[in-house]
Amino acid sequence: MSAKVQSMNSERNNISDLSDKVLKGLRKAFRKLVETSAANNRDLVVGDKHGNFKSVPAKDLLKDLPE
Repeated sequence: MSAKVQSMNSERNNISDLSDKVLKGLRKAFRKLVETSAANNRDLVVGDKHGNFKSVPAKDLLKDLPE
């Protein structure tokens, strides 16, 4: 394998690792937001894939969140 191909593969792996870390951080932050909101009996506004929005009790969202 040439040095250029190895470099490109390494770069792809770095980007993939960074993407994984960012997604993990977003999931953690979202969970914290929902948990804090649920503890304070708050609602959160959520949207669906059709662009519709609604207010949902955070406690309901917390029930459906994966660990």
